[in-house]
Amino acid sequence: MKKTLLTISMLLMAVMAMAQERPRLVVGIVVDQMRWDYLYRFYDEYTSGGFRRLLSDGFSCENCQINYIPSVTAIGHTSVFTGSVPAIHGIAGNDFLLNGKMTYCCSDTTVQSVGSTTKAGQMSPRNMLATTIGDELKTATDWQAKVVGVSFKDRAAILPAGHSADAAYWFDKTALCFISSTYYMTELPKWAVQYNANLAREIKNLKRGTKDDTSTIDLIQYEPFGNEMTVGMAKAAVKGERLGQGKVTDMLTLSFSCPDITGHRYGTHHEKTHAQYIALDKQLADFFSFLDGQVGRGKYLVFLTADHGAANGILQNQDHKIPSGGFFVGKELRDINKYLKSHFRVNSAVSDELRIVDHIMNCMPVLNRRNIEALNLDEQKVKEAIIAYFRQHPAVQHCFDLSAINDASVPALIREKAVNGYNPARSGDIQIVLKPGYYGVGPKIDAGTTHGNWNPYDCHIPFVVMGWKVEHGSTAAEVHITDIAPTICALLHIQMPSGCIGQPVVQITK
Repeated sequence: MKKTLLTISMLLMAVMAMAQERPRLVVGIVVDQMRWDYLYRFYDEYTSGGFRRLLSDGFSCENCQINYIPSVTAIGHTSVFTGSVPAIHGIAGNDFLLNGKMTYCCSDTTVQSVGSTTKAGQMSPRNMLATTIGDELKTATDWQAKVVGVSFKDRAAILPAGHSADAAYWFDKTALCFISSTYYMTELPKWAVQYNANLAREIKNLKRGTKDDTSTIDLIQYEPFGNEMTVGMAKAAVKGERLGQGKVTDMLTLSFSCPDITGHRYGTHHEKTHAQYIALDKQLADFFSFLDGQVGRGKYLVFLTADHGAANGILQNQDHKIPSGGFFVGKELRDINKYLKSHFRVNSAVSDELRIVDHIMNCMPVLNRRNIEALNLDEQKVKEAIIAYFRQHPAVQHCFDLSAINDASVPALIREKAVNGYNPARSGDIQIVLKPGYYGVGPKIDAGTTHGNWNPYDCHIPFVVMGWKVEHGSTAAEVHITDIAPTICALLHIQMPSGCIGQPVVQITK
């Protein structure tokens, strides 16, 4: 009997030890606007230590899809690290409705900038309603784990790191340095101050030999330097905070924002986009080599994904006889208000500023209910008029009332994505679904691109995991952006985030 009890006790201890075993450091990398096919389009030019190392040493989910609309930056970063969707985590766009007003996703006027005198630091994760991987790691380790977020964009540093992060750092485009906010700290740590001082000297030399009309910020955003300084800040954080050197697992979230900025301006096939990915590959190789030396090869876990993809440019498509076109958001907003006033015979003396549709937010018209009431209009009839109007639009494939989404005659996939993306308190009222190859543009169509729709070019993203306890392999089975967080949490033996709807990818966690 004693021998049996001893055996059971040893087994329980072994299981507990296994459950406690974790890597020294988790690194979550997001490449902003990285289409899945960029893993292979430039493959022959990649080095062995960057993207190729991820694919040759790690496990790749070749069919990772975004399962909501709109597919934009703030939502993507939030969904990766919460395993959730806007309907639950509340980040319904880069800007969305909050208490009836359009609000930037991370805006927080109760906090101040740390590291500069600008307002660029008035940011926090308070508008996010769910926890992240980092929050759960902090909880699982009794808040001993350190969690730090680094990115060029504020939202790409803040939202992935989570509510209880030790710090998030982003680039102030006016002060030209990395900053934080009083949500996290009262002053920058010495290592960050030193990194900014070194960075200032490098930035000073940037414009040498360039045209006088080229701004410093353009050189940072569209050339390899923007990603290079982001890697540099990440390295400084790992060293300065001694990430991966303690008794418990730490976490670094790292987002590369410059590919998105370049893609928007130049498009998916421009040489600047090509050059940026070739340079990013070398920067990743350098960073992985740094982690090998700093933390130990095989002792850290890294995953790489994207917040969204990107459509090929309209002009490029048209040149090759591929159906494509623009939905001119500003013009459409003016036109729909003009149509509604005519349709409902609103007195012509009523000011043009008294709009019935306030915004078209990510292809979602937002009703101004106060004005609808003031004009004594029936809200349901207003919705029906808007839907009928846009269903006749040459760029529109479907249009439906988001509050009656289950009645919409649309493919199940689109319905599911719309349901997941709809947060009644924060989203628009009507969903416009554009035809394939069509997307929202500004006043004119140029060589650049954008994203935000349900289509594969916007929603097919990479998801590769490498390092601690990960066996090499790949799967073509469909997984979702919301499966990333539960997969990482399963590997760490910690609880998945509070709003998580995803499932662990069992081919990785087995």
